[in-house]
This record gives sequence, C-alpha cells and structure tokens, in this order.
Amino acid sequence: MPKSRIAAENQSTKRDLMRRSIIPIALLLLTSFTQAQEIDRGLRIVPEELGFERPKSGGPFMGWGGGPRVTIGRDTTVVHSGTAAAVIQRDAASPHRFTSISRSLPVDFAGDFVELKGWLKSDDVEGVISLWLREDSRSGSVQFKNMQNLKLDGTRPWTEYSITLPLDMAARELYFGALLSGTGTLWVDDLELLVDGRPVNEVPALERELSVLDTDTEFDAGSGIELSELTPVQAGHVALLGRIWGFLKYHHPRVAAGELHWDYELFRILPDVLAVADGEAARRTITAWVEQLGEPWPCDPCVQVSEDVHLLPDLDWLRDEALLGPDLSARLPEIYEKRFAGGESFYIAHNLNVGNPEFLNEIVGPRNAAHDSGYRILAVLRYWNMIEYWFPYRNLIDEPWADVLPEALSEVAIADSPAAYKLAMLKLIARTDDTHANLWQAHEHRPPTGDGGWPVQFRMVEGRPTVWERNDPGTVLKIGDQVLAIDGVPVGDLFAGWEPFYCASNRITLERNMARSLSRGPVGPATATVRRGGETLTLDVPRMSDWQGDPLLHDRPGETFQLLSEQIAYVKLSSVKISEVASYVERAEGTCGLVIDIRNYPSEFMVYSLAPCLLDEPTEFARFTAGDRYNPGVFTWIPPLTLQPAASKYEGRVAVLVDETSISSSEYTAMALRCGPRAVVVGSTTAGADGNVSRISLPGGLRTMISGIGVFYPDKTPTQRVGIVPDIEVRPTAEGIREGRDEVMEAAVRHLLGKGADEGAMRGMCQRVGR
Repeated sequence: MPKSRIAAENQSTKRDLMRRSIIPIALLLLTSFTQAQEIDRGLRIVPEELGFERPKSGGPFMGWGGGPRVTIGRDTTVVHSGTAAAVIQRDAASPHRFTSISRSLPVDFAGDFVELKGWLKSDDVEGVISLWLREDSRSGSVQFKNMQNLKLDGTRPWTEYSITLPLDMAARELYFGALLSGTGTLWVDDLELLVDGRPVNEVPALERELSVLDTDTEFDAGSGIELSELTPVQAGHVALLGRIWGFLKYHHPRVAAGELHWDYELFRILPDVLAVADGEAARRTITAWVEQLGEPWPCDPCVQVSEDVHLLPDLDWLRDEALLGPDLSARLPEIYEKRFAGGESFYIAHNLNVGNPEFLNEIVGPRNAAHDSGYRILAVLRYWNMIEYWFPYRNLIDEPWADVLPEALSEVAIADSPAAYKLAMLKLIARTDDTHANLWQAHEHRPPTGDGGWPVQFRMVEGRPTVWERNDPGTVLKIGDQVLAIDGVPVGDLFAGWEPFYCASNRITLERNMARSLSRGPVGPATATVRRGGETLTLDVPRMSDWQGDPLLHDRPGETFQLLSEQIAYVKLSSVKISEVASYVERAEGTCGLVIDIRNYPSEFMVYSLAPCLLDEPTEFARFTAGDRYNPGVFTWIPPLTLQPAASKYEGRVAVLVDETSISSSEYTAMALRCGPRAVVVGSTTAGADGNVSRISLPGGLRTMISGIGVFYPDKTPTQRVGIVPDIEVRPTAEGIREGRDEVMEAAVRHLLGKGADEGAMRGMCQRVGR
C-alpha cells in the first residue's frame, strides 16, 4: 500500500477514534457532575477571580474545582498573560475518560445570553479540548454547550475561543469550565464570563418570585423516614398512596398550580400510611389526607378530551370501590372532572416546537438522599407517575404498569447503599422497555462489574457475541470468534442474570447492550470458550485495565463522502455536515447508486437537508403523538410532517444502511430518507427508540430520560419497539466477518448495480477497510 494512502487512512482512523472518545463527554456532563462537590461557588465573580493566579492549599488554584485532581495543575511558565495558567495533563494511565476544571455561581441575574470566553493552548492532544457551559434548574440541566463539534486536538498555539448559551428562565445554577478528554496537555488562561456582552459582576441582580419550594423547607435536610424493611402489606399501602399522590399531582388544581410542596406533603402522610396494619386503615388515612385539600376550583368550561386521540389514560381504578373504598372512589372522579384547567402547571410543560414533556420543579433532595428511605420512595413514586401520565408508549410496556409499583417499592425503599439504590432504580427504569431510558450513574454497578476487559469489540452475530474489531492485534481472540462461555459460564446464563439491568426497546438492542459489556470484569486472568470456524477452543484471555467498549459505529472508516467506484458513491452520517450536503450530491452526480450509511448516529440533523435531495415531490414521512398537559395520560395525533424536494437532487438509486446501532435520530432520519422513490433500506432492525427525549431528575442526583413523543409513519404504523424494518434484510455472518466482508454493504451495492454486477469487483469495494 502506498505510504500516502497509509497516512491518509491512519489520519482517518485517528479522527474516528477521537470522535468516538468524545461522544460521551456531553452526556456525562449533562447527566452527572462527579466533581460538583469540589466546585467553589462564588456569588458575583469579578473578572480577576476567573484567572488562575492564586495558589490554593490542597488544590492547584483558588476558586476552582474539578478533577481528577492528579491531572490538574498550576503552570507559572506557560501562560497567556499574568503569572499563572491552569494546566491539564493526561496520559494513558490517567483515571476517568476526561478531566475538567470547573466553577459555578447562582443564576441571580437576568439576560438573554451567557458567554464563556477564554484562551486555550494544547500539546499532542489525542482526544478533544473544550470550553463548556451548563445551566441547571432545580430539576437538572436545562442548557448545555461545549466545543466538541470543533474536534480540537493536536498541538495548537494560544487561541481565544468562545461559547454562548441562551439564559434559561428556569436556570438556578451556572456551571462552566474547560476540559480535556483523551491524552495530552491543555493550558487554560484569561477566562471571561459575560451576560449579553457585559461582565457578569456588572449585570443587575435578578429578584425572583419565591415559590413553595423556597418557602416550605421542612424536609430539605431529609425526610426523617428510616426503614430497615418494607413488608408486602406496607408496599401495597404505599403503592396505593403513590398512585393517588401522582393523580393529585397532575389533576388537583391546588397541587398542579404549585400551592403545596407536593413532595413534602408525601413525607408528611407517609409515616401514617406505613404505620397502619390493614387496608381499611390505610384507606381511611389516605381519605382524610385527600379531604384536607378541599374542593377543587370550579371549572367553566371544564377540560374536554380531543377527538383525535391515540392513547387514553387508565382511569378505571378511580372508581374501584374495592381498591379505594366508598369515599375515595367517589372523591377522585370528582377531582378528575374538575381537574386543572388553565394557567401554567407547576410540574409539567411541553416543548413548544416538538411537544415532548418537560418536567419542572422536581427536587433532587439533600446530598444524603440515596441513604434516605423517604427520598428513595419518592424516587419510585415520581418516576412511576411520570411514566403513567407522560410516556407516549406506556401501552407498549410488556407488563401491567400498576403491578410494577409495589415490586419496585419493595426493592428501592430498603436499598442499603447508594449502589443498591441505583441498581434498584435501574431495574425499575428498564421495565419501561425503552432504549432511551437509562441510568448512567448506575453503570459502574451494573453487572458485569470490574475495571478490566478484553481489547475487542463484540457484536451479536448468528445469536452469539462475536469479535467484530480488535483494539490490540496481539490478543489471542480473532475477528469472527464467537464466545460461548466466560470462565466456564455459558453466555446464555450470563445474559439471563444481567438482563433486568439493561434498558432496551427490543431483544436486538438488549443483546447488543449486553454483548458490549461481555468481557467486563476484574483485571487479571480469565478464560473464553469460543467457536472459531468448526472448532471449539478454550483460551486464556486476561482482562486488561485499558480496554475500550464498543463505540456503536458500524460504518466505513475514512472520509464522510467516498467514491467506492465510478458507479457507487458513499456517505456516512456519523461525520456528516449540513453545510456540505450540496457538495455530496454534486460529487455523486453521474453515479448510478448512492449508499447512505446510518449504522451510527448522525453528527448533525439531516432530515430536512439530505432527505429532500432524494425526492421528486412533496412527501409525508412521519407523524407524532404528544401529551396534553390538561389531560394527563392522553396522547393525541399531530398532523403528518411533509418533506419538500430540494433544488439539488440525486437522480440515482439510493440504499440506506441501518442495523442495531441505529437509534433515535438515526431511525427518524431513516424514515425520511426512505421516502425517496428510488430509496430502499438495507440491513437489520434498528433499536426501536424514536422520538425526542425528555429528561427526568430523581432524588440523589439521578438522571434518566424517556422517549417523549410518539413517532409513527404517516399511516400510523409504529416505530417504537418495532424499529425501522429494512426492505432488504441482511445480517453479518461469522464467516463474512472473518473474511473482512461488509455483507450489508455488499447487498446494498448489489441492489444498486442491479443484475449482472461483477461480484468480485463489488466485494472489493465493500471490504471492511482498516478493521
């Protein structure tokens, strides 16, 4: 191979690895902030306090936190101005995936935009450097931005960078700083924090109207509820209370309007419900509590349910006298008839553009919330009711959702450690059967556990975890090896034990996720029983400390756009740019076929830029269902969305490649691309989790998400849990993987070229280059 081609492919591989390493950074900073407790909080930061001039006892410089601490220092030699700069130094042995220097301040100022400016210098960075900004409400992150799309790496001189965020009205805390993922050295100096172009210390203070969350502080330090056990009888009583508590939260006018601190009202009634001995006593206690709310406000007119309904709530239980007793079974339907009918809801809003729910004013509790039985119960009840009323796919959950509640309470309420609490909540979240739902803070505790793994990437092929790529060519595992057992335990038995802790919309995605974790375990000796061709071998495969997981990319290495031959063009969406769409179409002109690879996640939203280039006429491609905040649990149809043809059009055949790595935006993009009259989808069923996500905050600082809107084809055919079903179904085989073939690409090219295609030439252009 010519040296120029080797260099080009090495550079391409490096870019791909860098991109794969930085994808989790935004997610980690959004979902958890592990160094938050180290951040020094300043009430009005003056410009000189944003520098790194002052050393700090026990840390590198005054006013800043972050970590890991061993990777952060104060440099008095390499500076942009003044006497010192912050320096981050990382190598292959550095802990965690990235290092961040961090600071925060309360958002007690008004404005339209907040801007972070600063000077960065880097040396030999393999990864990414970035400034970052994050705004948090009481319920978690509401705005976030970093510079990961710039993909800044390598060695760079002092350069000034800037990032800007809209200042969200719900924001209560602003976090900001700089980070380095991967390896290398980053210097940071002369930061500025501006609001609408003015230094933050010069912006007038904002006087906020106090809410009940500010004035009712009784349980800010803890619920006062401690449980060593929760009997089945108690779990049943708490489950009943929880269903009523959630119903009132979204329906009773006083509660929905925010007159009461509803989480704390739960803590006030919960000890009484836990103390009663039988169901009749529990119903009397709950009835008296409900009566204290008084009569619902009169509604004129009262809320009506739209006619164009896709999904109705389960409300039969409101009239179940055997469950509720005569008083509650009469009272709750009355509250429903006079439910919250106008104004701003305190707990729920809907995104103006898309319609997915936005959960408001959900407190995360004190630092010790994970140790607090009351807050753990609150976590279950909050999450269960969010799914009950605001999950557009609750009708697709495999088990009756009401049955899940007492079981989850029994596990979560008595979790004896933060790790046990996270795992119990992860099991509850997984029962929604939604790939978007997850609990990233629990992954270090999710089986299998350990800091080691094998330097390979697995993929489910022919029903078995199969070596797809090797990060270390010296490993005894070979591409195409199919793992049958680890340390003598069959893979099927391992998967059966792990399954409750993995969130997935369908079996394909469930097994994909478990296969990615297959080799994880303690660093040190391990064995693998593998099928290699016609042989079964038992190999010694020690787990290494610097292993890497599957990056969930099955596309071709190299440039975004590639000419595979004079006849076939190729574009992958993992690195695509909207600004270059016209160029892709122009460069593909004259070819008879275009392969669009979405066996990945699009780097930019391509639905309204690339898909129109495949159309001859306006075409409907999707329709949504969205929740109704005045009718909790009701989801109504939104008119179909239509794509308009673009001026620049590709005239040839199109093959869209998908597989189990295609999720969410990938699936939505595939729906749009397949509308082209000359387009087909090739590959295997996708992850089955479509729709904009809604973020959920839970006590103890836990963060999760749900698919927030229902996404369907124009004829109302579903996509959730089903995925994008290909027109031409093709799956890799172990033999094909061993031979270095991309069998999905082969099938796509065969379709594009039509009958008489030269099989040898076709296979040559479809090789898994660089694997």
